[in-house]
Amino acid sequence: MNRKINDIELANISRYRGELMGAAMLFIILFHVGLPRNDLFFGLRRMGNVGVDMFLFLSGIGLWFSWSKLREKGAGMQAATKVFFLRRYLRIYPAWLIVACLFYISRFHGGDLMAWIDLIGDITINWDFWLHDELNFWYIPATMMLYLFAPGYMELIRRHPIYRWLPVVMIMWCILVQWVTPINHLAGHLEIFWSRVPIFFIGINMGEMVRRKQTIDGTGIWMIVLMFVMTLASSIFLEQVRHGEFPLFIERMLYIPLTITTILLLNRVFRRTPVWFNASFRFVGALSLEAYLLHIHFVLHYIPAAWSYWPTFLLCVAVTLPLAWLLAKVADGIGRLFARMFLKPLSQ
Repeated sequence: MNRKINDIELANISRYRGELMGAAMLFIILFHVGLPRNDLFFGLRRMGNVGVDMFLFLSGIGLWFSWSKLREKGAGMQAATKVFFLRRYLRIYPAWLIVACLFYISRFHGGDLMAWIDLIGDITINWDFWLHDELNFWYIPATMMLYLFAPGYMELIRRHPIYRWLPVVMIMWCILVQWVTPINHLAGHLEIFWSRVPIFFIGINMGEMVRRKQTIDGTGIWMIVLMFVMTLASSIFLEQVRHGEFPLFIERMLYIPLTITTILLLNRVFRRTPVWFNASFRFVGALSLEAYLLHIHFVLHYIPAAWSYWPTFLLCVAVTLPLAWLLAKVADGIGRLFARMFLKPLSQ
């Protein structure tokens, strides 16, 4: 008697979003904990980098839910865009400004007018990332930039679905940035940003399928497993054996199918794990923004370099989460204050 494989429910991406965000955050911490280049775990540890792509993919799906809800309630394009931006930036900015002030002001030693302008630019929009590819907190300015283009893109694909193919153009752009010399000289320093743009907009594209609770034939799980194994194995090989010998955007193109298949497979895991296990991952996921901001410069930096990999990781998580919870409480209070000031007038 053949046992039927259950269909793959895309709605589980939304159902387990908190757990998936928690897993992504733990992957990122695993990636940031140092490890010698010759360690056998080095290539797999580098795969923690895919946590960023998971964040962006899940964020894109969430933005589509939010935008669709605003438009279905009858909000016009202008009003919906204002509410969208306020909600998104009020989620990020309070925590970002607190951490940016703590980080950049403590390292500022005065100087001429340009030094002060540079300080203000770093605190407000982390502009040294855009100017000089400074990677401190790079995910924050990258996310804020993606948010700027999200409403226009979402409205475009609502009206003209053919433009859902634009992520293919974005992948082509990554190739141009890498190998067309004039473009590389102009924008090549932002490779870490360009190579993450496609997965964000692919997430937006999938948002409607998730919202409509579409399913994939259960037998498709074998194709998903095949894609997962191929992309994971090839990425580990590139990092373990060929690290530093190839443009990073090549690997990040592999991250696109790796991200989607990882999420679909993790959904099947979270369907079967105990309630307390899922709740633990949801807790980490709820603090993912704050944990991202704090774990490198405010926790990992102070753990002795002599410690081995797993004790360093566990201590980093144990210290980061309470600090992230405290930061979230403070930032949430500030965000609620500004929401009362700006969001209520828009809804009246």
